[in-house]
Amino acid sequence: MREIAIDVWGDFACFSRPESKVERLTYPVPTPSAMRGLLSAIYSKPREFYWQVNRIEVLRPLKYISFKRNEVKEKLLLRADGAPRNDTPILVDYAGEDKNKGHTQRQTVALRDVSYRVYASICRQADYTEPEERLYNQALRRISRGQCFYQPSLGLREFAAYFQPAEGSCEPIQLDLDLGWMLYDVFDLHKWQVTSKTEPYVTLFHARLQQGVLQVPPFDSPDVLRPEVI
Repeated sequence: MREIAIDVWGDFACFSRPESKVERLTYPVPTPSAMRGLLSAIYSKPREFYWQVNRIEVLRPLKYISFKRNEVKEKLLLRADGAPRNDTPILVDYAGEDKNKGHTQRQTVALRDVSYRVYASICRQADYTEPEERLYNQALRRISRGQCFYQPSLGLREFAAYFQPAEGSCEPIQLDLDLGWMLYDVFDLHKWQVTSKTEPYVTLFHARLQQGVLQVPPFDSPDVLRPEVI
């Protein structure tokens, strides 16, 4: 299967563990879903294909940072023009009249000074019949130009990610870790239509970091634990 390699880096990253509840506790390495989201920010056509992350190389030593953040607990429904909510509301952050009630401080354990090399393939949807070459060419062109639909992030929106075509000059760190069960994704990648009624489709896989490389099984692999099995 053809692959695209991309170098990704940033000042901070937080790939939240689902079992940590309200606190933000990061995995030591990126999850496949986080890297798929990053690639989708650069180039995405859900009706035609989805990104399959194949492996992730950790290029810098693991460094952690711990801090507290003020997070909004409430939402206010408003129209796009700012008027009170109507039949077509949108969600905006709202602290409420009581500031202590509207905000809360939550602990975040994140990574700092991170750099990764991601290898991914384009997987066509079942009803898409055009050649994959066109999709790969468009993706490579956007990556080389630094184009994106919106700013890619490393787990949280405020942790901006920067990217470029992989250079290959930096080797993965020499580290082995058994990470146990890791979040694979929260969507069924074969169902490209996402609506307000779409149910989460949480998948897991047993993650092992070997010599700084995380191998990711294909989404349809039996190594991926699915909701019907859980």
